[in-house]
Amino acid sequence: MSRVLMCPPDYYGIEYEINAWMSRSRQSDRARAIEQWQTLRQLIEKTGAQVELLEPVPGLPDYVFTANAALVYGRRAIMARFRPQQRQPETPHAAAWFRDHGYSVETIPEPYCFEGAGDALFCGETLFAGYRIRSDARGQQELGRMLDCEVLPLELVDPYFYHLDTCFCPLGPGQALYYPPAFDDYGRRVLQARIDDLIAVCDDEARQFACNAVALGHTVLTHAGCTHLHEALRQRGFTPIGIPLDEFIKAGGSAKCLTLMLD
Repeated sequence: MSRVLMCPPDYYGIEYEINAWMSRSRQSDRARAIEQWQTLRQLIEKTGAQVELLEPVPGLPDYVFTANAALVYGRRAIMARFRPQQRQPETPHAAAWFRDHGYSVETIPEPYCFEGAGDALFCGETLFAGYRIRSDARGQQELGRMLDCEVLPLELVDPYFYHLDTCFCPLGPGQALYYPPAFDDYGRRVLQARIDDLIAVCDDEARQFACNAVALGHTVLTHAGCTHLHEALRQRGFTPIGIPLDEFIKAGGSAKCLTLMLD
């Protein structure tokens, strides 16, 4: 049984602007955001996964995006060191949850920034790591040393795809979604060389956060409206499900950003 960490959006809102999607002039609808989050949780649980919950904290509107809290590796939680100061107060709260649940809590060496599973995703035994916009390449190499695993740093070049999980989604060993323009030429060549079945997402659907998906077995949860991607997934034996998550896209997140895999 998969275990997934989420945080209810009780205090979610657009209170500052720290990525290209956010605008305080375009506020989230609180009731609609709660409804969308609850639908995502219910669908995750319907796959057989168990959802664990962080306690929402007033004044931390982005705490709902649990993917950034840490990278979980076995019973180790490598905590985020956020670049934006607005998100830095999240880390002590998340670290306390991990300690209370029996995890070894660790951090990468200073002064490197690292934004958890938003920028570090395993595909098979290899850790693919996004850098430049929110995480540091040297920090990702330190992460590989700590975990004793192969790390392939990938430079992100589009401010709208500021975390790796906005433009890359492993589906299983040797299989992943990606949005090619989010990477530099070297990064695209690395992905093409190392992943056998690499599914390119079109521009329109990438900007609907199609790559910011949750893959649980053969079920793939995405924002609604990703028609071309869903067809590609069905051809490969997956069951894609679209969910309206536009209230969270306003802050630069979607299904994957709202979840942290604990397995």
